[in-house]
Amino acid sequence: MPSTHKKDKPWDTDDIDKWKVEPFKPSDNAGGTFAEESSFAVLFPKYREVYLKEAWSGITKALQQIGIACTLDLIEGCMTVKTTRKTWDPAAILKARDLIKLLARSVPAPQALRILQDDVACDIIKIRNLVRNKEKFVKRRQRILGPNGQTLKALELLTQTYILVQGNTVSALGPYKGLKEVRRVVEDCMANIHPIYQIKELMIKRELAKDPELAHENWERFLPNYKKRSLSKRKVPYKVTDKSKKVYTPFPPPQEKSKVDLQIEAGEYHIGKEAKKRIAQEERMEQQKVKQEEKKRQREQDFIAPEENAAERKKKKRKTKGEE
Repeated sequence: MPSTHKKDKPWDTDDIDKWKVEPFKPSDNAGGTFAEESSFAVLFPKYREVYLKEAWSGITKALQQIGIACTLDLIEGCMTVKTTRKTWDPAAILKARDLIKLLARSVPAPQALRILQDDVACDIIKIRNLVRNKEKFVKRRQRILGPNGQTLKALELLTQTYILVQGNTVSALGPYKGLKEVRRVVEDCMANIHPIYQIKELMIKRELAKDPELAHENWERFLPNYKKRSLSKRKVPYKVTDKSKKVYTPFPPPQEKSKVDLQIEAGEYHIGKEAKKRIAQEERMEQQKVKQEEKKRQREQDFIAPEENAAERKKKKRKTKGEE
């Protein structure tokens, strides 16, 4: 029996992008208003108060267009967004939640408002818990920025994202594919893998993507393969002894004297703890006196007048008399 599913579809042409996400319009919401109100609140640091107060009017206008209400509480340091009767997009409240998260993490308002677009997403990567040592954490975080922010700029251009390193987090804003790459680079950087390796790989991938012949091939042969090198392994010993100078003897070396044997020889084994402390204290005091005397001598040397030859003085006197 012939298949009835394989029919001609004149409307299905090659120029149609089947993966394109159509924008959600108010006419698409057939259900009307929402049954319940949804709200999200985010705290922000005190140093963001002044900036948020200035930019809040523009944020309010942008959120009103999608039917979201927002409030800024400067007393409690809190930003709140919630749905209203005019909200027609179910995903609008989630976008507004991401917006206030980005604003709390010091992302500028013009960049943060891009999250309201359908093809833009955000990712806030927490990096403090990835490294225990504070000094290592600061060094590796600086690697993400690079000298004069060059590494960060290169990463932004290759991934088509906006990246902001602030405190213990890295905020990224852009397409989903770019965010995935940014997270991989940041997490590898915190694991002591320099971001320049990933940047080089991304540059090669971008050039390969331009070639239509290589679009459906495996790119592993073109990508660089870096070998792991552990530099901590010591190959040269600390003390190199020249065995050629030593005379061979079949007898083993004499046994080293223990701490007790040395104390018995010095006559300190039967002395009590208090006497030992007193002797140690006296030794320290003697060493201090010697050092003090040396320092005193060094200080006094600066005040000693330099020696002058008597013959030179007489010559000077004779010259002065002859001139007169």
